Amino acid sequence: MEERWSTEHVLSLAPDATSQKAAGKLSSPAPWSGTGTDGAALWGECRGSGRTPYRTVIELATPAYQCSCPSRKFPCKHALGLLLLWSGSPEAVPSGEPADWAADWLKARQERAEKPAAAPVDPEAARRRAEKRGARVAAGAAELRLRLADRVRHGLADQSTAGPWEEVAARMVDAQAPGLATRVRELDALPQERLLEEYAMLHLLATAATRVDELPPELAATVRARVGYTLDNADVLAGPTVRDRWLVLGSRDTSDDRLTTRRVWLRGAKTGRPALLLAFGRPGQAPDLALPTGHLLEAELAYHPGARPLRAALGRRYGAPEPAPAGPPAGLTVAEAVAGYGTAVADDPWLDSWPTVLTGVVPVHTPDGWYLTDGHHTVPVRASAVPEAALWRLTAVSTGRPLTVFGEYGHQGFAPVTAWTAEHRPVGLTTP
Repeated sequence: MEERWSTEHVLSLAPDATSQKAAGKLSSPAPWSGTGTDGAALWGECRGSGRTPYRTVIELATPAYQCSCPSRKFPCKHALGLLLLWSGSPEAVPSGEPADWAADWLKARQERAEKPAAAPVDPEAARRRAEKRGARVAAGAAELRLRLADRVRHGLADQSTAGPWEEVAARMVDAQAPGLATRVRELDALPQERLLEEYAMLHLLATAATRVDELPPELAATVRARVGYTLDNADVLAGPTVRDRWLVLGSRDTSDDRLTTRRVWLRGAKTGRPALLLAFGRPGQAPDLALPTGHLLEAELAYHPGARPLRAALGRRYGAPEPAPAGPPAGLTVAEAVAGYGTAVADDPWLDSWPTVLTGVVPVHTPDGWYLTDGHHTVPVRASAVPEAALWRLTAVSTGRPLTVFGEYGHQGFAPVTAWTAEHRPVGLTTP
């Protein structure tokens, strides 16, 4: 039988809560006609306020969407509504061949995907650009080291010569080091007790950036990534790949004025390796990548280079995601999780957190905040990364019993993403 997406998975694609609510009103068969699916795509016509119904087609693998409505949100409420209809009422979306208008769009997508890659760039010109950028980054990093040393020399409590860091961040942008700029901007918001720690880590990164050619290749790749060098997925996928059946541990969306970032965490069933996929969407547009939590996807991944590889590019898929065998994933005790993070930090000193599955833990709410305990050790919950409502949802899932929780563990605590119920059903803790 064809595996239908869960309601939670469909709603995770929505660009905002308003779209989720509007899609719910379109999740019944009443407004739809001409619906169908061939297992790889959905299509249908939705009655609106005008004479002509809106034509909606969805390619499920990516997923990708097309709708004739004028909405600037992506996916629109019609695409979400059709997905909810397919998910909750399979009989309302019968199997068949795509309508002509849907087939035309699907064919055009396939033809674009099959176009040959662009001609390679001139390697000599690329080398000159890389050298020029490397010199700019090194100069910017050297300036940052001086600024940090000046602040420490005057004393962290002396604000007479300490202006905002925004000017320094702008200088890092000019030096083509956006990663340094981001960390510099965060200094103004840090509490006094954490400033020296962050100054030290930023000084270490700036020092490494001035000597990157002297570092071991894996560590040099880590430094470049932290400084702000990026790699195209196509370039990453041109290197070695790892084929496995990847368990989707969870996902989380974060947004600002310019971008929505989706993080999807995986773990190889055979290799046991963790992986992080990133996808991005413009304001009003959900990222394209959507993998259902608790499912297995057989695919090839290519890891970005680094001393502690985690981020990966998704390559060839071998079929659609399938439900994982019953039962939560294997996990660690709190003590083992702390040791695991320590090992990861030894490879990458700037690592804020590491994907971790905790087993046998119970959430506890105290006047001092939230904690997870396994009866022997306790770890604080990084509440700033998780909505308060999600932590109460975690408590409701637990009902006082130990459970398995996936999240990110780091020096500021544990940020839960997914919990498994007593019935072994994964529950996302980051969606409305």
